[in-house]
This record gives sequence, C-alpha cells and structure tokens, in this order.
Amino acid sequence: MPNIKVQNMKVAVIHDWLTVYAGAERVLEQILLCYPNADLYSVVDFIPSEKRGFLLGKTATTSFVQILPFARTKYRQYLSLMPLAVEQFDLSSYDLVISCSHAVAKGVITGPDQLHISYVNSPMRYAWDLQHQYLRDSGLDKDAKGWLAKWVLHKMRIWDVRTANGVDFFIANSHFIRRRIWKTYRRDAAVLYPSVEISKFTLREDKEDFYLTASRLVPYKKIDLIAETFTAMPEKRLIIIGDGPEMQKVRAKAGANVTVLGYKPDDVLRDYMQRAKAFIFAAEEDFGIVPLEAQACGTPVIAYGKGGVLETIRGLDDKQPTGVFFAEQSISAIKAAVTTFEQEAARILPVTCRDNACRFEPEKFRAEFMTCVGHQWDRFQQSLTTAPSSKV
Repeated sequence: MPNIKVQNMKVAVIHDWLTVYAGAERVLEQILLCYPNADLYSVVDFIPSEKRGFLLGKTATTSFVQILPFARTKYRQYLSLMPLAVEQFDLSSYDLVISCSHAVAKGVITGPDQLHISYVNSPMRYAWDLQHQYLRDSGLDKDAKGWLAKWVLHKMRIWDVRTANGVDFFIANSHFIRRRIWKTYRRDAAVLYPSVEISKFTLREDKEDFYLTASRLVPYKKIDLIAETFTAMPEKRLIIIGDGPEMQKVRAKAGANVTVLGYKPDDVLRDYMQRAKAFIFAAEEDFGIVPLEAQACGTPVIAYGKGGVLETIRGLDDKQPTGVFFAEQSISAIKAAVTTFEQEAARILPVTCRDNACRFEPEKFRAEFMTCVGHQWDRFQQSLTTAPSSKV
C-alpha cells in the first residue's frame, strides 16, 4: 500500500542499534516495509548476513562506535558515547526522518524544513524510572563504578530531554509508553501498537500439561523468579526457552520439574507455544510481543499486571478473558495466579486468545502508520507556508 504523500520524498530511518531481531527490530521491519526506498542508519550494525532478511537488503550507515574495540559484544558499554555518535549522522538532505527509538535514535539532528517523527518503544528505561532497578540488577548501585554509572545516566537524562525538542511528532507503542513520554518529556504522543506476524502462528486447541516461558535471560525478565516459583510447585512442569547472561542463575534455581532448553529456533519455540497449557510472563514490558504470539497460538498468558500487557491481555474481569494477571513480582503472587488460572481455565478459550491477537496484524500497523505520517506531513507543510506574525 504506497503512501502517495511521501513516496517521492527522501526518507531516512534511524534505529538505535542492530544486534538482534527482537521487538524493536520487528517494528523497524514494518516501518521499512512502509518506506522501502528509505535509507537506514544505526549506531552499530552487527546483524549476521543470514539473519538480515528483516532489513529488506539494506546496509545501515553506522557511527564510529561500530569500529571501537570489542563493540560487537560490548557495544552497550559505549552508551555514554552514543549521544555524540547519533548526532554525527548528516541527515540534512532528507525530507522526512523517522526514528525508531528506545535509547538514542530520537536524538538525531534535523533542520526546520525537515519533519522528524519518532516512534518510541520507550524513553531510556535505565536512565529514568527503572534506573534504580537497572543499577541493582547490574551490581552498579554502590562503590566507585556505581557512582560513575549514576553520573553517566544523569548526563544521559539531560541530553534525552534536550533532544526531545528536535522531534516534531511522537508515536508511542502503547498507552503505558505514552504516559512515560509525557512524564519524561511533557510531550503528547499518538498510540500505535506494534504488530505480530499472525500468519506465522497456528491455533492449537488441545493443550498439554506443561507451562512455558521464553525470553532473553536478562535480569528484568525475571526468568529466575519464574524458575524458582515452579520449583516450589513440584507437581507442575515448566519449560524455559532462551539464553543470556542469567543462564547460570536460572539453572541454579530450576528444580527437577523445570527444564531449561536454552536457545531454540523459531519453529521449535512456536511448537512449544502451541502445546503449552499457558505462557508465563513476569517482566514489566513496554508492550510485550511474545505474550501476543502465545495468544496467536491459542495459549493463555499468566502475566505481571503492569505495563503494556494490560493493553494486550484480557484479564478474568473481561467477558472473554485471555489470561490471568498477578499484582507483584514474587513467588507467592505467581503461585496464586497459577492456581487461579487452573480454577478458571475453562473460561479462557484458545479461539478467544487467537482472536485477541489478530487485532495486532502487520497490515493494520502499516496502514495506520502511513496514515499518521501522511497527516503529519500535511500539517507540517501547512506550517511552512504560514508566515509567523512578529511584533516588536
């Protein structure tokens, strides 16, 4: 579906960093499908050749961070340099600049005759309301390293607020993130949910007797908490799929009834999602695509009731529920939610879960995104032709 209003423009799309194909990269993929002739920029690009399909054959223009020592695996340690890096991109020849941002991408420099639209997956979580949790989980809440990290994040916050002024229009990936944008920048934002590749997931109504969780094994995902909870319920079986720095910690908390499979390809993960009794999700996420993928398989979700999942999962207070929420990230709360789910499971139908996920089809995202951009371009053009009044 071509966007007539911008198809002849010169468009740049800026992403924070390209290292994996995760939630933010799926949004980027849909944006590139909207504007296939756009040029792509990113602080670093380490996507291997066999996994670059979502970039539509594009090679990103990268920053000096790309060639710094150990950047391939330690790029996050150069976070303090990324504001400088993203400001070095020369975008002066573009009519439309679209940033897909959860860190620094929105900080690119644009001029008064360029329209900059920023799709925000989140303001920098670790610099704002989740700073203290991030520092604790990273072991940076004390000592000299801790004070250095706090100083860096302090400077990042100042830069982050300043660069919000360079964005003409914000789009948030959920109402939760819209509130975070307002709290951080005092700017309003439209809400456009990310999409799920519904066609890749098949409804299965007959479920097996195990629970599933799948994620990168990083602290805020709380996979170790899920493992510990099910270890305390030895009569229930849990499968964990994923890899990451928390692997040893997760394995240490996994009892005999908890199977840690590590990384598995997408087809294997989909098979487990289709067969699982329910999917367990304990993170506070900005949106959360994986719980929707589980629902696309007809699988209910037991989730921490905070963040974007409140907009993608229908709890037991709904006439057509697709999951169960728990109120805190604790063993007792998850255990109680699992018990509640088993008592109410007959109310949560696989076909209802699937229908709920279908609200987030990619075609809908692309149509609404291009409509939004076209509308903002019209308004922007009108502002350029309206002479401002001046009084001395």
